Amino acid sequence: MEALARAHRLILAAGAGAAALLLGAMAALVTADVVGRNVGLGALPWIVEVSEYSLPLATFLVAPWLLARGTHVRVDALLTVLPGGLGRALNRGADLMGLAVSVIFAVYGARTILSSARQGSMVFKALVFPEWWLYAPVPICFGLLAIEFGRRLARAAAPAASTPHG
Repeated sequence: MEALARAHRLILAAGAGAAALLLGAMAALVTADVVGRNVGLGALPWIVEVSEYSLPLATFLVAPWLLARGTHVRVDALLTVLPGGLGRALNRGADLMGLAVSVIFAVYGARTILSSARQGSMVFKALVFPEWWLYAPVPICFGLLAIEFGRRLARAAAPAASTPHG
């Protein structure tokens, strides 16, 4: 079981690392494009398109890692004024909803990939590639989010003495 947990952590860290590299590369490419245009070397015509695809991809890749670390976006204003038991129940409800939504997006993402691949749909812009490539991260990343929401629910259901603090 420990090996599985270690593999899970490595997969999440790899997604976060890939997101960081993707954003760094995008920043470097946009900078190179601006400099190239301003010094007369020309533009990179595909840079806007790459940026449009990179931002959501980086978000998908890093989301499971952020959730696992508890550093995802969260609004705790309501939880701070609720009694402890009610706050914990609200947290579990939010995790359950997150699990359900993640599973739905993973399933529909997989269906969209299959449909796009069957149709042979292509993206024709500055870059040309199969449309299903755009959807490929969706079921993977939402599947990882579903696993993480399930882990959160399991930790919340575990006896208080065995749950990690933090």
